[in-house]
Amino acid sequence: MKYDVSEAVRYIGCDDHEIDLFESQYIVPDGVSYNSYLIMDEKIALMDTVDRRKTDEWFQNLETELAGKTPDYLVVHHMEPDHAYNIQAVCRKYPEMKIVSNAKLLAMMPRFFTDDLSDRYVTVKEGDTLELGTHTLTFVMAPMVHWPEVMVSYESAEKILFSADGFGKFGALDYDDPEGWDCEARRYYINIVGKYGAQVQALLKKAATLDIATICPLHGPILTGDLSHYIQQYDTWSSYRPEKTATTIAYASIHGNTAIAAKKLGEILENKGEKVKLFDLARDDMAECIESCYEYDKLVLAAPTYDASLFPVMEDLLYHLKIKNFQNRKIGIIENGSWAPMSGKLMKAYAEGYKNCTIVEPMVTIASTMKESDIEKLEALADALLAE
Repeated sequence: MKYDVSEAVRYIGCDDHEIDLFESQYIVPDGVSYNSYLIMDEKIALMDTVDRRKTDEWFQNLETELAGKTPDYLVVHHMEPDHAYNIQAVCRKYPEMKIVSNAKLLAMMPRFFTDDLSDRYVTVKEGDTLELGTHTLTFVMAPMVHWPEVMVSYESAEKILFSADGFGKFGALDYDDPEGWDCEARRYYINIVGKYGAQVQALLKKAATLDIATICPLHGPILTGDLSHYIQQYDTWSSYRPEKTATTIAYASIHGNTAIAAKKLGEILENKGEKVKLFDLARDDMAECIESCYEYDKLVLAAPTYDASLFPVMEDLLYHLKIKNFQNRKIGIIENGSWAPMSGKLMKAYAEGYKNCTIVEPMVTIASTMKESDIEKLEALADALLAE
């Protein structure tokens, strides 16, 4: 299946349906794409390579599109191996080809490869251009989106932004996602780039000065048409603003008793008109739960005490939220304990470290199993969550 951007800008990337975990941690039931592009002009520019998992297929795609021609430049936007693995191999195949990137990225290259490629470097900085003929690339630095060496490039003739990992999405290109772009793009953004909101905001400000008709990311579909929705979503996500007035309830439950309390709170909230998503942290996808925590404006944490500490899957969620810069939400807490409840105190300590988060009272304590008397406390927590 062909995904060419235009007659001159060819897609040579690959879909991966066999991968089980992206970055060895994120489930990708609909696969993932490794995107690479070729600009055919007086000078030919190869835009990034692909992951080692698709080396043979990518070289076949490249050679088919080149039809015997030789690329003049390899433009490298990001050194992460799912995009840069084949740099050394393609440089061996085309020994006259120059490597175009910024100084930070080029300094990283010897860490990944044994060949000395330094005599082929073309070092660019913010605002530098590369003339290909009718196409011109302008380079824009995007440090920490989401590695320090990242840059993007803008092709002015066709108004294309080659956006590196920005605007990426889980899912192979041949998968027609019934949920549309937002869901898996959000899960990708929050879990891969989410920590670096300030840096994404800086890149969005630079992008606002460009006349962009097409966005070509390194994962996920090529974006065309009205781009305002995608840009608005990135602005929302990178500002840590909730998208919806709704509640995520994330619970951990050893024998099912904390789950009963969490589900009861969900029922109470829904009866009051609130949309609720429940996540069993021991069984549900952690990355999807984290996505929901960012999508909704309220979060409830429910967990038992375990070995005088937190049940491990709850601590895992709280740690992930911490390193992903979670902020600007209301947080409610339900703890459970049979003799010395500690989980509420420990969850609260995490929550107090999140920026601009309001911890809602009352904190509900369940003594082993939920009683009728606990429902009144859950009602009070629901009202406090929903209060303006």
